[in-house]
Amino acid sequence: MSSAKVIENKASAVRKYLKILQRYRNLEKGKIQNDIDIRGAVERYLYLAIQSTIDLAEAVIAYKDFRKPTTMSEAFYILDEEKFIPQKLTNKLSKMVGFRNILAHDYEDIDYDIVCNALREGTKDIEDFLCELSGKLNLRL
Repeated sequence: MSSAKVIENKASAVRKYLKILQRYRNLEKGKIQNDIDIRGAVERYLYLAIQSTIDLAEAVIAYKDFRKPTTMSEAFYILDEEKFIPQKLTNKLSKMVGFRNILAHDYEDIDYDIVCNALREGTKDIEDFLCELSGKLNLRL
């Protein structure tokens, strides 16, 4: 069973990675794609932000004693079923899990349009997720 403190710590990790990613949000796709250091930082911190968001979702599920997910993306669907997040957000976060898998397995053919979209829009979706949870749990996330 998870505790409120565990959830707060997971949310803190998510916020830390989102803050780092803010540095890169306004960069052009070419700058991200062609600068090996920036590309590595963006990919790594996107991965960490997404993984931390998954971990947070799983901690909330444990805290509320909801059914256990069998996949990472299922965690968001469970929160949707339990009315913790809206379906539109669920779909976006579930797609981010697929993107996380691409980053985790270091595929050579990463689409930098998707990377830039994740950097600009996906991080906003994660922020929305934090807001939804904060309201439902009455915690400062």
